[in-house]
Amino acid sequence: MRIVIYPGTFDPIHSGHLDIAERAATLFDKLIFAVAVNAEKNPLFSPKERIEMIMDATRHIPNVEAFSTDGLVADFARKHRAAALIRGLRHVSDFEFEFQMATMNHHLNSEVSTLLMVTSEKYIHLNSTVVKDVARLGGDISNFVPINVMVHLKEKYNLN
Repeated sequence: MRIVIYPGTFDPIHSGHLDIAERAATLFDKLIFAVAVNAEKNPLFSPKERIEMIMDATRHIPNVEAFSTDGLVADFARKHRAAALIRGLRHVSDFEFEFQMATMNHHLNSEVSTLLMVTSEKYIHLNSTVVKDVARLGGDISNFVPINVMVHLKEKYNLN
């Protein structure tokens, strides 16, 4: 079975993430979201909430799973017997960071490859921070996140 890991914070998942997941899921037998738990970050949503949002947003993709992890992605990939990691690129500036991470992950687990997938042009402006900021200020995020995520954001920010 060919398994790919899609690591990230996903706080929250947005349409750019889904674009990458939908395309990557057609290339592998299973796509596993690795929801990062990072003590240095202060996410809006708990790992459990992020996993629930991911699973709800990806119901139309039959080969998706999601788990949280507070360890190294290379170890997570080994544990799940993954062949690859998938990462999205929005801008050229993303490449340097992703290249460094891919190189380190290869040193930590030489059995896993990193694939960089270019995000569809209509989503290159998206990131979770921008989505949260627009939502917090009452802006329309309906074109940027699945409906379930919009509902969760409105609840978090007490918006009607």
